Amino acid sequence: MPLLSTPALPAGSMAALTQPELSAQDLLLRPWRPADRRTVVAGYADPTIQRWHCRSMTHDEAGDWIAAWSSRWSGETGAGWAVLAAGHVVGQISLRRVDLAEGLAEVSYWVLPEARGRRVAPRALSAVTAWSFDTLRLHRVELCHSTANKASCRVAQYAGFTLEGTKRAEGHHIDGWHDMHLHSRLDNDG
Repeated sequence: MPLLSTPALPAGSMAALTQPELSAQDLLLRPWRPADRRTVVAGYADPTIQRWHCRSMTHDEAGDWIAAWSSRWSGETGAGWAVLAAGHVVGQISLRRVDLAEGLAEVSYWVLPEARGRRVAPRALSAVTAWSFDTLRLHRVELCHSTANKASCRVAQYAGFTLEGTKRAEGHHIDGWHDMHLHSRLDNDG
């Protein structure tokens, strides 16, 4: 069925690019590597990460998760970066959903316990958001988190994301349905 409006970005806009490494002050964001598997397993074994991301991961599943990111990039459905501080992976950030026709992406992130409290997530989020606007040319980047996840709310606010509202009972977590905050930044927010 033909669209009556022009897509915000044409198909191929993302796949034509090489996934970059991004700097965020003293952090480096780079594509995932097979050697990162142990860190991914450790991340998804952390109780706080499990609480909000609702999953654990075996060694083999972590390998599959890492390998899937290159296909998601070429398929223009997502992009994942390992977040490094002083040469060690301390977290992840991803465009977990990309819709080029609508010019938008949704982000997801986590930080390992030893790196929390150092503003790793907001710095990584700011870097990915800037790249999404400046290079990929998206119009909107959004994130959702449980209203009970106060730390994620602070990350969004620190990175300049506007709280748009609450999506009632939208996220299914281990302890039941959670209301979710929706935050966003637009390419012209400044």
